[in-house]
Amino acid sequence: MNLIYPIIDAAYAARFLVINLLVGLVISLVLSWYYTRYGQSMSNRRKFAPVLPILTLVTILVISVVKTSLALSLGLVGALSIVRFRTAIKDPEELVFLFLAIAVGLGLGADQHAATIAAAGVILAYLLIRNVLLKGKNNSKSLYLNIDVSGAAATQTLFADVDKFLTDAVQDISLRRMDSATEQLQATYYLNLKDRGQLTSLMDSLREKLPADALISVVEQNNLLGG
Repeated sequence: MNLIYPIIDAAYAARFLVINLLVGLVISLVLSWYYTRYGQSMSNRRKFAPVLPILTLVTILVISVVKTSLALSLGLVGALSIVRFRTAIKDPEELVFLFLAIAVGLGLGADQHAATIAAAGVILAYLLIRNVLLKGKNNSKSLYLNIDVSGAAATQTLFADVDKFLTDAVQDISLRRMDSATEQLQATYYLNLKDRGQLTSLMDSLREKLPADALISVVEQNNLLGG
């Protein structure tokens, strides 16, 4: 009879753990989908997003194991103290989604189903509403404009003329880099344009002011490294 109760408790705990894992998987998959579809991070979102469900499930497992034992909890603190992450997370959006995935795992691992589901629902609803409200504003183009001029035409006078033209033509623009050498001029600008039509007009006007062999390249900043 003494062996029955531990077996029943173990089966009950295992069933609860499976339920938590399934709920966590669903929520984290939604987080992963949203991050891939609407994220603004410059990292490769398609490769980063699959990490979120795994992180959530691992967190649920860890919390489910240590929550019943003070000794295991203290052991977990000691184990985590020797862990060192070699890859720095530099994008704030990545940190937010990582923390959100961990928070979901913590909540479900602690058997706080209602609170975790409600909180995740509110956060996701806010993210979706914000995305809808900012959809029109996100149509603007954040670009890097690179200008490379070689030959006798690469003078400081040419740079001054081009810089004045760009400053007058674009409201939101800043010079990020300028390299000047003998018969070599390179400049990089960050600019924010309203639409593709403004970009086309700007490129046509800029081409008229630069020598025929000048190299002009445009890189969209929002999708520079993203998915």
